[in-house]
Amino acid sequence: MAFGALHFFWALGGEFGLDVSSGERLASERPAWFVAAGLWGVGFLCLIGALVALGLRKRGVRGRTWRALRLLGLAICLLLLVRGLLVEVLLIAGVPAVGGIRAAQRFWTLTVWNPWFVLGGVLFGLATRSFGKGMADQWRTGDPSAAPTTTPGSDSTEISSPSGRAVIASGHDHDQ
Repeated sequence: MAFGALHFFWALGGEFGLDVSSGERLASERPAWFVAAGLWGVGFLCLIGALVALGLRKRGVRGRTWRALRLLGLAICLLLLVRGLLVEVLLIAGVPAVGGIRAAQRFWTLTVWNPWFVLGGVLFGLATRSFGKGMADQWRTGDPSAAPTTTPGSDSTEISSPSGRAVIASGHDHDQ
């Protein structure tokens, strides 16, 4: 949400930090394609990412919504990781295509912007993994409120439902 708000600030004419984020030329000229795609577009993508992040926190989601959230979470994870790591590697390696940026822009990109992309990618990956595991447990038992309990010294899990029925699952059943 913070990065989305920052892009909307820039799209509405704000200047603070834009030159070190996008470069002096784009910040001063503000071509229409840059404002539309690079500022408004990225701002809306950030808001969509925030909504997906909120969706990954929900429990009890099933069917198409579950698959869509899981797919979007994975896609955002990969996008952020690839973008963040690729730009870091290119800047550190001094690739000529990205080497023409100012020292201040390079510094801010390496130390401020890209670490957030990488951290965001890792967090989206963890959230997506947790979301997928939680839903798989609910689907296996057929009860979204079931809480698994393990008996000490046993490889089986008893899952109690509000109806009072218990389902016993062997630890070997989960390996399939």
